[in-house]
Amino acid sequence: MQKLLAAGVFAAALCTAQQGWYPHEGGLMKYRVNIRFGEEPDTMPDGWKFGRVSAVAVNPRGEVYVFQRGPKADPIVVFDGKGTFLRGFGKGMFGNPHGMRFDHEGNLWVTDNGDHQVMKFSPQDKLLFTLGIKGKAGTDARTFNRPTDIAFTPKGDAVYISDGYGNSRVVKVTSDGKYILDWGRKGKGPGEFNTPHSVAVDSAGTVYVSDRENNRIQIFDPNGKFLRQWTHLGATQNIFITPKDEMWIITHRDNIENLTYDTLAGRIMHIELATGKILGAMESPGHWLHASPTGEIFIGSLTGNVFRWYPGWLTQGLGASEGLKPGN
Repeated sequence: MQKLLAAGVFAAALCTAQQGWYPHEGGLMKYRVNIRFGEEPDTMPDGWKFGRVSAVAVNPRGEVYVFQRGPKADPIVVFDGKGTFLRGFGKGMFGNPHGMRFDHEGNLWVTDNGDHQVMKFSPQDKLLFTLGIKGKAGTDARTFNRPTDIAFTPKGDAVYISDGYGNSRVVKVTSDGKYILDWGRKGKGPGEFNTPHSVAVDSAGTVYVSDRENNRIQIFDPNGKFLRQWTHLGATQNIFITPKDEMWIITHRDNIENLTYDTLAGRIMHIELATGKILGAMESPGHWLHASPTGEIFIGSLTGNVFRWYPGWLTQGLGASEGLKPGN
């Protein structure tokens, strides 16, 4: 009896010893992070504060644009690359801020999933035009139903819009907003969607769509022909492809975990574009991702933060210097 008891204790101890953190898929990415970019140190006007941050993007001048939903700041807040406040705009223009991207000419495109609209701003933050009818949900060539994201063809002559929470399609328009085509419907089959939440395009013109609630990324040709899909990357919130065809995503294990944890249990992943292989991963909450030419990764988080990840790694614990200033 004592031998059996001892064996049981040993087995339990061995099981406990074998438990531990799951390794970083594809290997650890050695980055450090500023968890309150734009707010530590706080250079915004008195009383300004982020609400939920739905998106972040960096323009060709290196300015960081933050799209946020709170009432204590303008919906779009602009900082320099070090997090110093520059300006804000957009008050009263949006029902519910969602997506944000810069095109090849430095124009800013945003999606408003509250008022069912897509807007294009000049590099000087001037509104150029609006697509969709404010407050009217629809599925024709003139309307959207809670659009989510924007992506651009390699030549910049056309734009893809994932139309997203209400509809289950991708819409293609010219750079000046004229309807070209659309594809997709509700479902789980090839070319069908359940929340097309993000869209991105590589240098060959191939279109990648995060079919978030179906826990996959679908891949299409420029006219919406289904090519293949990746089902190993979970419920992807956002896709970013650099001009050098480096793919980055912010994702979650599955759609239920994403919703239950309110985006807290996310991971940034570096993906090999040709195969979908995970090259590296690290934990981060997040709803939106932008990879800058300087090697930084900006994350817009519904926790009310902008995370600035930058290459670097501690060689030892902080010890007595615990509590370094942000950015150190």
